[in-house]
Amino acid sequence: MTIRVLLADDQALLRSAFRVLVDSEPDMEVVGEASDGLEAVRLTKEQRADVVLMDIRMPGTDGLAATRMISADPDLADVRVVILTTFEVDDYVVQSLRAGASGFLGKGAEPEELLNAIRIAAGGQALLSPAATTGLISRFLAQEDPAGDDRDPARGERLDSLTVREREVLVQVAGGHSNDEIAERLEVSPLTVKTHVNRAMAKLGARDRAQLVVIAYESGLVRPRVE
Repeated sequence: MTIRVLLADDQALLRSAFRVLVDSEPDMEVVGEASDGLEAVRLTKEQRADVVLMDIRMPGTDGLAATRMISADPDLADVRVVILTTFEVDDYVVQSLRAGASGFLGKGAEPEELLNAIRIAAGGQALLSPAATTGLISRFLAQEDPAGDDRDPARGERLDSLTVREREVLVQVAGGHSNDEIAERLEVSPLTVKTHVNRAMAKLGARDRAQLVVIAYESGLVRPRVE
């Protein structure tokens, strides 16, 4: 199956470079280019994109607003947004994850990293750069609430629907661990871990693992580490 990729960036030169790279792969193709957020949302619908590579800072409707619009549209439930940013430690990145993005990648990433990120996002199986993403969320929430007292009670209540094992798996997911790593840590099979992850996403209304990480921190299940 060919992965349909949409490029959203206000810099034409970058879009051209990404197009050449993506189109060189046999399992993916660029189906459209957008220079602002509204155009990205429109083309995502029209071209039935699987993955959107979304720049955050664009004129008019920015990538954050566009990500929210895509995530809120039931017809685009299967679309995965990968945030591309020049600054990997950026408050907007966390806001994008909260808005429904599947992860983020620095614009300085190697070509293979970008292609791998597209495949991972399309598969919906894992975070992009899990350790970096987890660390970013941890630092952001630590700055937002140094005392650790301002947790979202609604998120906490939703965790009540999880089984003990699903909570254990969620903690491991928030630590940036893959299904195989979690299986080894909990001494279960990777398939069992995948089942628990999918059930946790369904119960918590999370689109993917990226949102599970955010929920784990926002609810207080996992405490951010202040370095």
